[in-house]
Amino acid sequence: MFKAIADPTRRQILGILRGGRRTVGEIADNFEMSRPAVSKHLRLLRSAGLVVTRKDGTASLCDLNAKPLRTIQDWLQDYEAFWSDTLHSLKKHMEEGQ
Repeated sequence: MFKAIADPTRRQILGILRGGRRTVGEIADNFEMSRPAVSKHLRLLRSAGLVVTRKDGTASLCDLNAKPLRTIQDWLQDYEAFWSDTLHSLKKHMEEGQ
């Protein structure tokens, strides 16, 4: 999952799909790279479960599946609380030292 969202191009693809279903061609039109290169990014996003693709005639339609991102969000919230507490303690320590 982290590998899938680490790349800025893949994050941009996810952003495009937030707007709704798109064909591979419509997604590729947003980039200055070959369609096969975009397809490679989509394959990685599919393998991470973030994109669902289905055929409609000759077109491949892509949809965002944001549910797996919930796992990352939940995991990061634990660290957010840790850093918030740590920074609060540092601030208190610095104020007491003045």
